[in-house]
Amino acid sequence: MVNSSDFVYRVNKIMDYYQLSPSAFADRIKVQRSSISHLLSGRNKPSLDFVLKVVKEFELVDLYWLLNGKGTFPKDIPTSPTRSLSENESPVKERQMGSNSKITNPVNKKIDRIVIFYSDGTFREYVQ
Repeated sequence: MVNSSDFVYRVNKIMDYYQLSPSAFADRIKVQRSSISHLLSGRNKPSLDFVLKVVKEFELVDLYWLLNGKGTFPKDIPTSPTRSLSENESPVKERQMGSNSKITNPVNKKIDRIVIFYSDGTFREYVQ
C-alpha cells in the first residue's frame, strides 16, 4: 500500500526537479488540475492511471521510487548497452577543421543523441 504523505513528498520532489507548478504538472501528465490539488492536499490517493501517466511522461521517474521510495530519483537510464571497442577501433571520429572554422550553436536544431567515450574503450549512448 502506498503511503499518501510520502507519495505526495515524491510528487513534490518531481515538480521541484522539473520546475513545474501543480497546474503545469497536471497539464504535462494530462490530468485535471483539481486531481493534483486533491492529491497534494491528501484528500485523494493516487490512482494507477495517475502513477502510470507520471512514469510515462517523466522518464527519470522510477515506478518503484514513486510508489514506495525505493530506488533513486532521478534514475539512471539504460539506453544502449555499453560495449568495448577493439584495439583497432577509434572511439572518436576525427574531423578536420580549418583555422577559420567556428563551432556555432545552430538555431532550431535539437540534439538527437550524445555519445560519451571512456578511456577504457567503452562508451555510453543517450538517445532522445
